[in-house]
Amino acid sequence: MHTSRYVSILAGMLTKKSSKVGGPVPRNPERTRRNLLEAAFEEIHKSGFRGTDLETILERAGVTKGALYHYFESKEDLGYAVVDEVIAEIGREKWLRPLQKAENPIDVLAGIFLGSSTKPEHIRGGCPVNNLVLEMSPLDEGFRKRLAKQFDDWRDAIAGALRSGQQRGLVRNDLDPEETARFLMATYEGYISLAKNSQDAETLQSGMRTMAKYLETLRAKGA
Repeated sequence: MHTSRYVSILAGMLTKKSSKVGGPVPRNPERTRRNLLEAAFEEIHKSGFRGTDLETILERAGVTKGALYHYFESKEDLGYAVVDEVIAEIGREKWLRPLQKAENPIDVLAGIFLGSSTKPEHIRGGCPVNNLVLEMSPLDEGFRKRLAKQFDDWRDAIAGALRSGQQRGLVRNDLDPEETARFLMATYEGYISLAKNSQDAETLQSGMRTMAKYLETLRAKGA
């Protein structure tokens, strides 16, 4: 779920308090926890989960190891929270909320695709969900289940919007919303991976234009 607003999303979230025990309680616990999750997300997105060490996260967040273990029992526990809170919020911001409010799902989807960031750091980083799927799903069941939920929520948001569009005469009735949602997700992730590998923004832009053209074929006649 590639987005150009990681930092702005992170700045306004992650204030949930933790019931973990161990380590000193920071003076501003909500901000400390938020800083840890933000730093962990950015380092994992840059270097992968296994390629990121806790010392780098602590240095980036400006907190002590004791503060880390006040909130998270292990590196894996921190990684799970990144998926459940940071990545999940990015998905809600980019996909779920816009599609829930969509007057016309095809227009909203086209806008999301065509609005994909082509900043070099985002092309280079790729999709944080897909990166973790490829790295961790074969190795860790906790990651696999959490990442599967992100994909399920994403699919349900697209399928639900398409189904609503069918009911309002905006989307062709002969298409299967869930199958179409899976196709759009797979194609979108594929273009992001191609762009990441080629380090070429035009690869992503061309792919998103092609997807927008495909979406036009989903409109109901006269819509």
